[in-house]
This record gives sequence, C-alpha cells and structure tokens, in this order.
Amino acid sequence: MSVDLIWRKRSVVSLPTPTGADCLYAPGIRSKEEIVAVVKAVSPKAVNVLVGSDFATVAELADMGVRRISVGGALARAAWTGFLQAANEIAQRGTFASLGAAVPFADVNGLFGSE
Repeated sequence: MSVDLIWRKRSVVSLPTPTGADCLYAPGIRSKEEIVAVVKAVSPKAVNVLVGSDFATVAELADMGVRRISVGGALARAAWTGFLQAANEIAQRGTFASLGAAVPFADVNGLFGSE
C-alpha cells in the first residue's frame, strides 16, 4: 500500500505506509491544499500536523480533517521569547516592566498542586 505523502515543489511522491501505523506525522506541510491532500491520501488514518507558527487555528485544522496536532518545541520557543524580551529590556533600558506581565507564582504552583 502506498500513499501520497511528501511534497517536493508542489508535486507528490509516493511512499509506502509503515505497517501498523495508525497516524501519519506530517511536519512541514502548511497550506490548506497540502494538508487536505495528505488527509485525503491517508484516510481513514489520522494525520498529525506539526504547528510551530501561526498558520492555522485548531478549528481550521479540524475542519481540514486533521485529528492530531503537535507543537514540538514551539512552546519552549515562546517561553524563550518572553525571557529574551525581559532580559533585553533590563539590559537596554534598565527597566523591569516585562517582569510585571509574568504569570504569578500562585498560578504556576496551582498547575502542580494535588487534587
């Protein structure tokens, strides 16, 4: 069994589906056309799209037929963005306003509390 899987300059290459795979991990596809084509090609298997930027919403991906979403290192990069913005503010302006926008410790601790 083969499925249309990899996009090279908007053309599709046919590759075998791994035996027993119940989900296709599809990093690198971004356009609606690519996502819909991959979803259709492997149906009824689930497609997992890697999201690392603001190219679609959860609802839009669901409407395209995506059943799983991964964010990879994007959450860590978002955290590092906040860290670097605050550090640059301190170094360049000598102010601490960015620290005032931080999540309160009580909120963070609440995430790790027992139920």
